[in-house]
Amino acid sequence: MLKIQYLGHSAFIFDDGKYRVIIDPFITGNPLAPIKWEDVNAQFIILTHAHSDHFGDTLAIAKKNDATVIAVNELSTYVAKKGAKSHFMHIGGSWMFPFGKVKFTQAFHGSSLDNNEYMGEPAGVLLTMGGITVYHTGDTGIFGDMKLIGEMNKIDVLLCPIGDNFTMGIDDAVKASEFVQPHLAIPMHYNTFPQIQADPNEFVAKVKQIGIDSRVMQFGEIINID
Repeated sequence: MLKIQYLGHSAFIFDDGKYRVIIDPFITGNPLAPIKWEDVNAQFIILTHAHSDHFGDTLAIAKKNDATVIAVNELSTYVAKKGAKSHFMHIGGSWMFPFGKVKFTQAFHGSSLDNNEYMGEPAGVLLTMGGITVYHTGDTGIFGDMKLIGEMNKIDVLLCPIGDNFTMGIDDAVKASEFVQPHLAIPMHYNTFPQIQADPNEFVAKVKQIGIDSRVMQFGEIINID
């Protein structure tokens, strides 16, 4: 079983009862975040890319918890130089951690710090934890190999952006869900800023029309997947 908590935007905490993993911990400056970064207890942090609305409070959380940051090579190098523990990976590679398996997929986006320093390729994340496989797409437009990812992996939960402008909008995200064929599709990366306003209920309704279960997670909500 796996507990999933939504912190708004693209930030999620995953808890299997022994380990806690957070992806893209954008909390400070996130108007939708239901907690403060100081409230986060996690042994591992996974980053999809370096934009500030995903990198967020990574360094503060990592140092407070003595947590390991998992990211592509260039971003991991930056994290290590800042004094946090990091595990270096890259797209297509996987690694078994104490909590389970992480594999990075491609994502069509960008990845840089606020000063425009290049931080490697953006990525999606295949996280297998507590017997559940989650596909967190990261920030991305739709791409055909999402179908291949779904064919090669039994995806229990798809976490998919719907906010448009910077990522997929609702209709592309519905098609991505069709490609991946998850048991459950959950929208993310919407309504945080004026540029990414979207109705998550529209996404849910359209995904259900193609025979895939879907739901909106409220900010701070915890669900159990088994």
